[in-house]
Amino acid sequence: MLYRIFRVIIRFVIFVLNGHMVVLDKEKVPKTPYILVAPHRTWWEPVLFAVAGSPMEFSFMAKAELFHNPIIRWILRNAHAFPVDRAHPGPSAVKTPINNLRKNNLSVIIFPTGTRYSNDIKGGAALIARLAGVQLVPVVYQGPLTFMNLLKRQKMIIGFGDPITVSRKGRLDDAAIAGIDAEMRAAWHAIDQRINPDFVYVPDKKKAELEHEEGKL
Repeated sequence: MLYRIFRVIIRFVIFVLNGHMVVLDKEKVPKTPYILVAPHRTWWEPVLFAVAGSPMEFSFMAKAELFHNPIIRWILRNAHAFPVDRAHPGPSAVKTPINNLRKNNLSVIIFPTGTRYSNDIKGGAALIARLAGVQLVPVVYQGPLTFMNLLKRQKMIIGFGDPITVSRKGRLDDAAIAGIDAEMRAAWHAIDQRINPDFVYVPDKKKAELEHEEGKL
């Protein structure tokens, strides 16, 4: 019940701050639980995806440190979030989303690249989809990337892609995971092209900073 109340409040806040959010191709989304996979572009994406994907309810991973504060922990728990230690994820990082998908009738939001600005796709989403027997649904956000631009009412667009089925036959080895990752990348690219092919979500300054840091390693 609180999740639904939160969603109504968030819809109102989005409308006040930015106006109506545009959602494209929502008819492609399954009616049963699935894993929503997206490239991570801004910190408010999980909130937007949860609203765009309604009436389905979503769970998502949040860093364990956020749960140390009792007030934030209460909010996150009622928003279906679950803690994950990013340095040492442990079995719960896989078991919890599988239980939410199979037993709690919740879809799951996963950012396969992990952090914003990263291009390295991990295999967790594919593994969870296979074990839970659900599809991966690619989604992309294009819109303001800073809170200031959000207040300028720059258009926010959420675009869904065709579901990706993870086969339950054979081994989910590195080659199989690489194939699924390639499908996700191709789906994200296709959605971006459909919305606005000129959209850039990693500023050149940030790219330079990342390349400089990588050069030190």
